[in-house]
Amino acid sequence: MEHSVERKKEPVTFTDQLRVIFKGVLDPIAKFFYRLGVHPNTLTYSGLVGTAVGAYFVARGQFLAGGLVILLIWPIDAVDGAVARLRGEPEDFGAFVDSVTDRYSEFFVLAGLLWYYLQLDNVLACMLVFVAAAGSVMVSYVRARAQSVGLEAKVGFFSRVERYLVIVPALIFNIPLIGIGVLALGTNFTALQRIIYVRRLSRSRRADS
Repeated sequence: MEHSVERKKEPVTFTDQLRVIFKGVLDPIAKFFYRLGVHPNTLTYSGLVGTAVGAYFVARGQFLAGGLVILLIWPIDAVDGAVARLRGEPEDFGAFVDSVTDRYSEFFVLAGLLWYYLQLDNVLACMLVFVAAAGSVMVSYVRARAQSVGLEAKVGFFSRVERYLVIVPALIFNIPLIGIGVLALGTNFTALQRIIYVRRLSRSRRADS
């Protein structure tokens, strides 16, 4: 009962709001793939491969091409869960695979940026990419660890969707360094927010027990 109360108090995130806003766009795409008989994992892996292609362009300094490829592949990568629900398939393993491939997709893009700035011997940019990657890992890791002890911590602005909303426009408008800087600050701040939030929930749970 205590756990259910904690979930009810969980704030509505920007990602949650985006799911509602774009539901009318993504649901028809999901139904289209469902009618074609496309397996959800096929969509998941297609999103991973498409992002890898975009990251290849990024590594070559072709930021506009890379950003557009990543932008175009996003709707396909976003509907795998909806297709799985339409097929009535168990969601646990599919959600696990989706989460893992999402991390790899993000790392591909950051690896492409790292490779590009390594060729330029731009140490500051390389360090910013590293800090952004570390922050991205910590945002997901803190939430996963919280869930392992029965708590939910999806607070903060820089979840995966928000990170893509930063880096993709930065690539398209040829300002990748600004995007990386925003991610480096935002992801680590979000990780810290989640740590503080979990600490508060943990103390509250102990007080109620």
